[in-house]
Amino acid sequence: MASINTQAVTIGVATGAYGISFGALAVGSGFSWPQTMAFSLLMFTGASQFAAIAIIATGGAPIAAVLTSWLLGIRNGLYALSLSQLLKPRGWRLPIAAQLTIDESTAMAISHEESNDSQSLRQAFWRTGIAVFLFWNVGTLIGAIGAGAVGDPTDWGLDAAAPAALLALLWPRLSDQTARVAALLAIAVALVTTPLLPPGLPVLASALVALFIGLRRS
Repeated sequence: MASINTQAVTIGVATGAYGISFGALAVGSGFSWPQTMAFSLLMFTGASQFAAIAIIATGGAPIAAVLTSWLLGIRNGLYALSLSQLLKPRGWRLPIAAQLTIDESTAMAISHEESNDSQSLRQAFWRTGIAVFLFWNVGTLIGAIGAGAVGDPTDWGLDAAAPAALLALLWPRLSDQTARVAALLAIAVALVTTPLLPPGLPVLASALVALFIGLRRS
């Protein structure tokens, strides 16, 4: 089995490739490269970033961009509620842990939960979060500065890199019937709501399925 460091770097590289697409799309939508970097450094949550630039670039009100990004970021708050009892961050680590609580770091931490090794769980979270943060921002900078050379990022398949890495992490967790049912229901909700809701919201809707099932079991 690959080491935590190898897994973290692999996920970071895959997500960084996705960051290239964000940088290119943001500059192509009229943002300057410093503004684009501010998005990735401060917001640091891919779906919310893409939603914000899409709304503003098409003439939407800034408040609409903020609200949509906030809605998409709710899932990170749900992750934090679960991880806070596992990681127990204190002092100066608390705001950093909050910033690094994203899909990839959460999935890596949860993948080590069953080992009952709290040190491995913490290492998985921190190393993955730091790797993704670094590669995401480097990717954003590359995409922003070289937007003209990158062209349409979807032509390179960069939009599929990060989701594929996340799926690879979550797949082994579907080991019992409840997890499989939750996954199938979430997929169904995402498929049904994708034609009906703005981009990003189907992800949030499918996440609520898992939350509902978790509450029913507790």
